[in-house]
Amino acid sequence: MVEEKTTEDKKIVKLPNPVTVKKFAEVLELPVSNVITELMKNGIMATINEEIDFETASIIAEDLGFEAKEDMEVHEGEAITLERLIDICKKEQDSKEKLSPRPPIVTILGHVDHGKTTLLDTIRKGNVASQEVGGITQHISAYQVKKKGKLVTFIDTPGHEAFSAMRERGVSIADVAILVVAADDGVRPQTKEVITYLKEKKIPTIVAINKIDKPEANPQRVKQELAEHEITVEEWGGDVIANEISAKSNIGIDDLLDSILLVSEVLELKADEKREGLGVVLESNLDPKKGPVSTVLVKTGTFKVGHDIVTGTAFGRIKRMENFLGKQIDFAGPSTPVVIMGLDKTSRANDVVQVAGKKAFSKIKKGEPFGLSGKSAIKSKKDLLKNIDDEHIKKLYIIVKADVQGSLEAIDQILSTIKSEEVAWEYVNVGVGNITESDVKLAADSGAMIVGFSVTATTVAKRLAEKEGVTVKIFNVIYELVEEIKSSMADLLPPEIVRTDLGRLKVLAIFKHGKKDMIVGGRVIDGVAVKKALVEVKREKEIIGKGEVSNLQQNKKPADEVKAGNECGITFEGKVKIEEGDIFQFYEEKEERRKL
Repeated sequence: MVEEKTTEDKKIVKLPNPVTVKKFAEVLELPVSNVITELMKNGIMATINEEIDFETASIIAEDLGFEAKEDMEVHEGEAITLERLIDICKKEQDSKEKLSPRPPIVTILGHVDHGKTTLLDTIRKGNVASQEVGGITQHISAYQVKKKGKLVTFIDTPGHEAFSAMRERGVSIADVAILVVAADDGVRPQTKEVITYLKEKKIPTIVAINKIDKPEANPQRVKQELAEHEITVEEWGGDVIANEISAKSNIGIDDLLDSILLVSEVLELKADEKREGLGVVLESNLDPKKGPVSTVLVKTGTFKVGHDIVTGTAFGRIKRMENFLGKQIDFAGPSTPVVIMGLDKTSRANDVVQVAGKKAFSKIKKGEPFGLSGKSAIKSKKDLLKNIDDEHIKKLYIIVKADVQGSLEAIDQILSTIKSEEVAWEYVNVGVGNITESDVKLAADSGAMIVGFSVTATTVAKRLAEKEGVTVKIFNVIYELVEEIKSSMADLLPPEIVRTDLGRLKVLAIFKHGKKDMIVGGRVIDGVAVKKALVEVKREKEIIGKGEVSNLQQNKKPADEVKAGNECGITFEGKVKIEEGDIFQFYEEKEERRKL
């Protein structure tokens, strides 16, 4: 790691970014205590296993007589996080080396129902929108189109509020963002969220004002609202290209593609296609025939059939690769979306896929995570358990099975927002794939319910669930699944007692004193007196006791209720001794099921 040549008597060292204090000291060939002391002099308190960024490390290295350069190589056995991969790609882009040009990666963002998927559908002449349940894109997908002989890679991300983490992932790996805003609806909550993220990450942005062919369309109002959120279009003196389009009617789409190519040309996108492949898992699922299948976006380098690869805790050899059209391919270069088969298990969205060596395989076989991004929402069963210790809180135990990892991530994100001081949910297990008999056995042993999203239950699992009395429910819309879990949690709550006041009566006479009951006469002064109603007895405005109306008569005839202004006889059951002048408050109580 330490190079022998010197510059002005300073050794040149290559440092990864970030680097642990221990590794930093090893590269400098100095005692760890010396490095920690120098860090403390610069106001940085860091322990031996904590990481520091390259900028900080380079300053400390210079103070210690070294010149630091960032090490961009991926070393054997090194785990690559998404953040590290993005940094590697950025350094490649900024380098002066003559690297290969690559297609732009474009993400389409915006509020739900503003036409993002319809736009993609129009661009690639496919038909995704009609296949979506509830009209919401519920997975992340990637496609390529060709314009003027040049390829453009598109990433489709969900628009619903439940999928903010997936949208952020789409932005983080994109070169250009298309912000879709409906001309008849304007800037909405998810639009604002996206704008904030785009500004924070400084992603080059093109605005697509959609649905301009609608009678109520008002593009100028949209531009005004965007300007209020610091997105100023060229027409208004800003630097953001805006295209007025109708995805449904195929208006302005060619101009939008031209804008993408223009922005991409300015960016001069490039990557090192000669290095070993590094990519990001966009999605993964368990195919009954093909086994674990991962959709991967190649960020740099090249993947080839036969490469040994690792990602998170999954590893294997690439047995087959397909492009987004399902056509088999032998290699995939930078900016290419590719479906990879050959891993031993489903990979996790956001994990980095990399060509592996012996050290990487050694780590995986020992059960050590390799290249796992710290931002994966769905982790192991141990990580997922809520560990709620309060014995007074009732728990709903659930097993969640979904079609792909992204669905699990979205479900987990929404479930985490459910708050209650009386009841909580807890995972027993989560997984990708259909519901099997092992899931049912686990549910039977743990008292859990099984919920599935866009999966089926095997015939054996259905039979076993019926025999064991295990609840299995399957949904095609995430919010319906979440509502079912909330409803099941609410069933664990004690019912709410709702009181309804019915009327009042003034006691005018006492006819009989019994051990447990009294017969009294009185006049209903408001509302109604009702047979079987509960009674509060008031004397001089103070409640002195309670009871129940066991019998009610009007004009010496049985009655179910007596209205205001009429006199009646009442058999009162209760311990309190009634006196003339007391007031009866009639009411009823009903148990109502509570909601979260």
